[in-house]
Amino acid sequence: MATTLKRIRIAFAGILALAVLVGLVVWPSGPDLKLFGMDKQLKIHEGLDLEGGSHLVYEADMSKVPKQERKDRLDGAVDVIDRRVNALGVSEPLVQANQSAGKYRVIVELPGVTDVEQASKIIGATVKMEFREQDPKAKPDPKNPLSGYAKDSNLTGADFKRANVGFNQQTGEPEINITFNGAGAKKFAAMTRRSVGKPIAILLDGAIISAPRVSQEISDGNAVITGGFQVQEAKDLALQLNAGALPVPVKQVEQRTVGPTLGQDSVQKSLAAGLIGLVLVAAFMILYYRLPGALAVLALLLYTGIMISLFKLIPVTLTLAGIAGFILSIGIAVDANILIFERMREELRDGRSLPTALEVGFSRAFTSIRDSNAASLLMSAVLYTFGSGTIRGFAVVLALGVIISLFSAITVSRTLMRLAVRTVLANKPALWDVVRTDGAAPEGGKRA
Repeated sequence: MATTLKRIRIAFAGILALAVLVGLVVWPSGPDLKLFGMDKQLKIHEGLDLEGGSHLVYEADMSKVPKQERKDRLDGAVDVIDRRVNALGVSEPLVQANQSAGKYRVIVELPGVTDVEQASKIIGATVKMEFREQDPKAKPDPKNPLSGYAKDSNLTGADFKRANVGFNQQTGEPEINITFNGAGAKKFAAMTRRSVGKPIAILLDGAIISAPRVSQEISDGNAVITGGFQVQEAKDLALQLNAGALPVPVKQVEQRTVGPTLGQDSVQKSLAAGLIGLVLVAAFMILYYRLPGALAVLALLLYTGIMISLFKLIPVTLTLAGIAGFILSIGIAVDANILIFERMREELRDGRSLPTALEVGFSRAFTSIRDSNAASLLMSAVLYTFGSGTIRGFAVVLALGVIISLFSAITVSRTLMRLAVRTVLANKPALWDVVRTDGAAPEGGKRA
């Protein structure tokens, strides 16, 4: 038992260390995260319905796009706009496609963004992207870099898929990987076949941003741009390429600043209601289950702290739906503890000693807890896969809550109970009754 007690104390020390770290993250004026050159501001990110922000709607011009390609073009526009929004530094924005009544639109919600004009310019700009090969008949003019290239090109941003920064496996130097869609790959293959040993100019709004030299024909639509880049130079060029890949012209049809749906007063009332609910649950657990209930409340407080810490660290944008998922996950965490305590009571009624009832109760309750939580995780996965926006937010918060509730019930609660059984209850037999339903010792049982 000495070895077991030693392990329990080590586990308890780990829980205390975790509680201290969680406290530092949760504390409103706690330090921001600065680790390995990363500077991360730790705060709760509120969604549009809580914090307010900007609501923008763009309509895509599909008049020159074949019907069978319109959905792909709209999805491409959503992808590009999403990257532009990320460049703004907006936390967890909503960017989604909307197709109705023959109109193709992109809806953008930016929590906390008050400068809607600047956001509108960056998001909605239709940058013209082109790839031009050299014109052998042209006479280059040193004052005009474009003079040596063809005046137009059939390879444009509509054919471009994405660009990302990679590193050469041999030299370790940064390079840019670019990918074209199906039609673009064929055009690019023909262009590189004609331009082996020559440069191809990449233009954004008529200005050359890069002119890599072609070393061989590229037929699979995947190319690598090299040239002794610094890491930041490669990132900037990749960002420029991605920003210029908007596959269809868009125009803004709606722009407005949204105030918090709930308002500050309603948010405070919601928090107060949540706190009251938590206090009532804690009171019930302590009055009904006595010492085990009090230990479960401590585990529940740590669970709540871990969840809030994850909201700050990931970060998770907190919306009304997210708050609902959080509250539901608290109920799941409480339910797990109730299942465990009831199993313990059954074992005590059957005459087992307290330490044995504790271990057997946790072991037998785990199957029910596992199955119910697996069902909740499956539901979260379905909601996240087929939902969008706030539905996905609800699914993410619920899934996090389910996973952390397992840790809270199986690890934290059990460690606290094990420690109590081998210290407080072992040294004070009078406290045995706190885990009994009738206050009597089990027949034939042994006291801890």
